[in-house]
Amino acid sequence: MEKFTLELLFQIIGIGSASGIIYKDNSLFIVGDNSGFLYEYHINSQNLNRHPLIENPSENIIKKDKPDFEALTCFQDSIYAFGSGSTSKRNTMVEFDWTQKKKIASDNLADLYTKMQNFASIKPEDFNIEGVIHDGENWYFLNRGNGISNKNTLFSFHAKKLNQEFNMRSNDYELPKINGIVSSFTDAVKLDNSIYFLATAEDTQSTYDDGEVLGSIIGRINLETMKIDFTQKISDSHKFEGLTVFKNDNNKIEFLLCEDKDTEILETAIYKLSLNIK
Repeated sequence: MEKFTLELLFQIIGIGSASGIIYKDNSLFIVGDNSGFLYEYHINSQNLNRHPLIENPSENIIKKDKPDFEALTCFQDSIYAFGSGSTSKRNTMVEFDWTQKKKIASDNLADLYTKMQNFASIKPEDFNIEGVIHDGENWYFLNRGNGISNKNTLFSFHAKKLNQEFNMRSNDYELPKINGIVSSFTDAVKLDNSIYFLATAEDTQSTYDDGEVLGSIIGRINLETMKIDFTQKISDSHKFEGLTVFKNDNNKIEFLLCEDKDTEILETAIYKLSLNIK
């Protein structure tokens, strides 16, 4: 068991259903799964800026129409926001230059998502990308196994850009149960030669419909063996969907987490998770 502490750090008014988070230069970049904006929150000044990711963006987009941005990743000056792929309207990837504060590209990933589904034998109704990592040379996509088949799958491939040719591989994982419900990937971040991931247990067998939240865990995948080397339950009640590194030293890693409360209330709680690493 890894030693950890979890504390509420602060709350941000103006963001709802937070699903992805990145910490850069004492600011947080956040997406909400029912919003068309990338939010930029300056921690010192507490100022909140909104950057459009889609045409005619709004907050609290109705469920059947929302782009469902569930994952954020960054490399150098680019932040990438990804739709979950759980419906045909949720296949968008947006590239945002965080230094120039503007959207620079938008792509439809329907072909890539279909390739993933076929490669890993995931039915469209069980496909739900909730974590993406890009380190400049490799891409990692995490499918949340909250559908009937519980397919928690990590896709990985070597490519600088998503439109390049690449060889894909996938690994399926059995994640711990919480109160009898299998937990499923909700976000991840790469640190050294490991992927740290969040997973949540939610009493539903649908990638579309929400269910009762039963808690969240953190875990780590060794990228050499592609095996999970630890998991640790961190909450009995929170649905953590965003993970970013805050501070890192030899003995302790501090992460910032955001929570999706599945409501229309525009308020987001940011938590700090301190994890002692032996």
